[in-house]
Amino acid sequence: MESPILITGAAGTVGRAMCELLIGRGSKVRALVRNEDVRSAKLAERGVEVVTGDLLDLHAMHRAIEGCERMYFGMTVSAQYLEATVNAAAVAKHHNVSAFVNISQMTVSQMGINSTTDSPQQKLHWLAEQALNWSGVPVVHVRPTSFLDTFFLRLSASSIREHQQIRLPFGNGKTSPIASEDVARVIAAIIEDPDRHIGMIYELTGPRSQDMNGVAEEFSRALGRPITYVNVPWEPWRKQLEDSGMLSPHALAHLATMALLKQQNRYDRLTSDVEKVTGTPPLSVYDFVLRHANVYTAADQELLP
Repeated sequence: MESPILITGAAGTVGRAMCELLIGRGSKVRALVRNEDVRSAKLAERGVEVVTGDLLDLHAMHRAIEGCERMYFGMTVSAQYLEATVNAAAVAKHHNVSAFVNISQMTVSQMGINSTTDSPQQKLHWLAEQALNWSGVPVVHVRPTSFLDTFFLRLSASSIREHQQIRLPFGNGKTSPIASEDVARVIAAIIEDPDRHIGMIYELTGPRSQDMNGVAEEFSRALGRPITYVNVPWEPWRKQLEDSGMLSPHALAHLATMALLKQQNRYDRLTSDVEKVTGTPPLSVYDFVLRHANVYTAADQELLP
């Protein structure tokens, strides 16, 4: 019988979407989650084998990986990201995993042994890629650019609902954000038929790189009302995020650095890798906003973590 595909970080946005896609296509899926909750319960109802455990726990990783030939490694932004990556790679190698699909970040392509960024998470992603390459595990690196779900949904929905404004400190920099569901589609396609992808790096963007005024125009068309971009000062924006308590210091430093890099036009990137792998282009900002229109209009809408 076909061995299950392991999805780590299965409670996250990308992980949950991958589980749904793979189960829907008839694959056996094992989902590793840190704790059981309503999200893991929904996966179990869909026929996913749910395993609880910590990515840093050696024994938990053996329980999760044993019997799986293919796996996806993803973890939330964390100061322990590198340790978790190496732990997973070591156990995967022990169990002769034949395909290890790793989600990284596009910024890594601009980094090297003499060049990094001020984001602690981006440096950990670069180091994690090095460690995976050294490990000898058959690896595929997937490097998405910034997620629509983060800056334009979770962090902007409130200001769009209440003030019809996207308030972000991106200056005049261009950006080509991608939807998490498109990232999930790419990784699912790779992990379903990994042999031709082993050793490859895929960099994922949305279909257009544009400044924030262009992004606001797409929001306006999708929502049927004027939405404008306000280039707020970086430090008050960072301080507001800090005071909200939404983020750990590590995650806050990461997102704040991303905002500065956007000001510097470091996210003006465009690739066709989503369509190359899946045969279907990624969602535009307009398409994404249409799919989440209720979040931008309903005052009592709450986003899942």
